[in-house]
Amino acid sequence: MAEFPRLPGRFLCIVTGASRGLGRALALALSRSLQPDSRLVLVARSGDALRELESEAAGAGLRLSRVEADLSEEPGLQRVLRAVSEAREADGAPDRLLLVNNAGSLGDISKSVVDFTKPAEVSSYMDFNFTSATCLTALLLKAFPRRENFRRTVINISSLCAIQPFKSWSLYCAGKAAREMVFSVLAAEEPDVRVLNYAPGPLDTGMQEQARTETKDLEVRQTFETMHRQGQLVDCRKSARKLVDILARDEFKSGAHVDYFDE
Repeated sequence: MAEFPRLPGRFLCIVTGASRGLGRALALALSRSLQPDSRLVLVARSGDALRELESEAAGAGLRLSRVEADLSEEPGLQRVLRAVSEAREADGAPDRLLLVNNAGSLGDISKSVVDFTKPAEVSSYMDFNFTSATCLTALLLKAFPRRENFRRTVINISSLCAIQPFKSWSLYCAGKAAREMVFSVLAAEEPDVRVLNYAPGPLDTGMQEQARTETKDLEVRQTFETMHRQGQLVDCRKSARKLVDILARDEFKSGAHVDYFDE
């Protein structure tokens, strides 16, 4: 793979869900794209996986922090905010803030809409997949308000499911659609904040394996089985590289939905 483009400026970059899949690939891609005096904050629920990632991403003078946190609960959000504040105190004010809201889960895909009769189950899913991203973004934008020569960028890892229904995937589709809309509203409300809803494509991950084995709807399950068998799934490293290239060009309309397969 060709050398990663260098993103100009001294970044404070936060990646959630960094321990595996796309989040891990994005963290590694950004570690090769950020300027040496930038700070990369890795957030996930798995401490062991974060330590492995930190070791692999280290080098070239890049400052690294890892935060083990459950973002569905306020203490987890405050842990991230505290780590970011400590990084600012240690490094000084950054030139750029980049938040990648990647953390998320598939939910129970063995159920149809009519099977979700317990409010607590739906609320728990939305707490992690929608509320956490919304609140973390708000906390960080308040902690790093607008100032001269300071650029703020927020990435929402979206999906085709944000704009198209998939049978058996009601919670996932709802969570992705809600996230996409709230970040589109953010772009309209805060014109100085660059906002991107990035759909990374059908990734070859553990979540995809879950989709092939647990999806209740037979047609949807067979579609993913065929994609896997025919090698049509997207490598996380390629999708991460695509996002870094988009950030380097910086030509997207704020609030836009951009898919991996878009030119």
